[in-house]
Amino acid sequence: MTLRDTVLNRALPLTPALLMLTSCGGAPAADAPLSDAAKAAVTADAGAPKDQLARQIDELFTAPGVGETRAVVLMVNGKIAAERYAPGYDKDTRFVSWSMAKTVTAVLIGMLVADGLLALDAPAPVPLWQRPGDPRSAITLRHLLQMRSGLRHTESGEPPYESSEVRMLFLDGRDDMARWAEEQPLEAAPGQKFEYSSNTSVILSDIAARALTTSDQPEARRKAVADYLQMRLFGPLGMTSMVPEFDARGTLIGGSLMHATARDWAKLGEMLRRKGRAPGGEQLVPQRWVEAMVTPSPVRANYGFHTWLNRALPEGEEQPLFPDRAPKSLFSLIGHMGQYVLVSPEQGVTLVRLGHSGREERQAMLQQAADVLELYPVR
Repeated sequence: MTLRDTVLNRALPLTPALLMLTSCGGAPAADAPLSDAAKAAVTADAGAPKDQLARQIDELFTAPGVGETRAVVLMVNGKIAAERYAPGYDKDTRFVSWSMAKTVTAVLIGMLVADGLLALDAPAPVPLWQRPGDPRSAITLRHLLQMRSGLRHTESGEPPYESSEVRMLFLDGRDDMARWAEEQPLEAAPGQKFEYSSNTSVILSDIAARALTTSDQPEARRKAVADYLQMRLFGPLGMTSMVPEFDARGTLIGGSLMHATARDWAKLGEMLRRKGRAPGGEQLVPQRWVEAMVTPSPVRANYGFHTWLNRALPEGEEQPLFPDRAPKSLFSLIGHMGQYVLVSPEQGVTLVRLGHSGREERQAMLQQAADVLELYPVR
């Protein structure tokens, strides 16, 4: 996008200096020629003007201030419309999920609820919380999925080693992450406070393991969850690259550590766009569950079941997506340092962007991603 496009499309003030920069005898500045890599990234039947799409994808890799983009896969109406990788990465590279794994965990819980092995609004089956008089017994799966359990989980802070996430993953909780997370006390009444937390996702992973096996042996727990995910989700979707990680206790690290190719992350996004259906039409996850995943929490407008929603927040709060530039039905898996699977059902689009971007870079990168999405009309 040229500076003139930026001014006109994003309603920046037309100061005299900007007018001079964007005008030369009334004609806009010519765009630089597209590189061979930019042209090759876009398919012949991309559903949008090929050169425009190639340029917008290119800017995800080359625009200043967006960080390092390592992979982009764009799916339109179920087909790859564009695909590009930075040097050193390709279609076979597995990328770490970071917090995108949380949405996979929500899908896992949904399948177990559908199988009758768990109940959404019953007290969460955590043995540690079932002692007489323990206020944590009021926590439900719904509370956990919407990050409103009330548990004292502080995702980040200063110094970093005091955060609940770091302590669970790398310090005193690392050998039995779920137990460490489950031992934390309440800091608010269950259901009342939003607190984004990787610890919460690991608690859900522990609940999933208990639902699938009565064994306490780490290998049995690991195998039960891995086999279930493979049989019920990864296999039917053709996600052949997916590698989930488990802790020493055999608990899925369901808040942060799964690995897959960009294409396989796109397949997961497409399943959610189709409301739980595989490409052949098989209903892998109940439609009503996927609809619940993208329904706002009572205490957080832009968060559903372990899934980020493209909804406006009160003024002053940081927007993790772009509600001013895409349908509010858009939702996203979001991972640390700039991992995104952006799903826009009304446009028939899934956009995967994987890489490494700091906080300010992510905001700039998301505007470039919005430029890509704006090439596709709302249906």
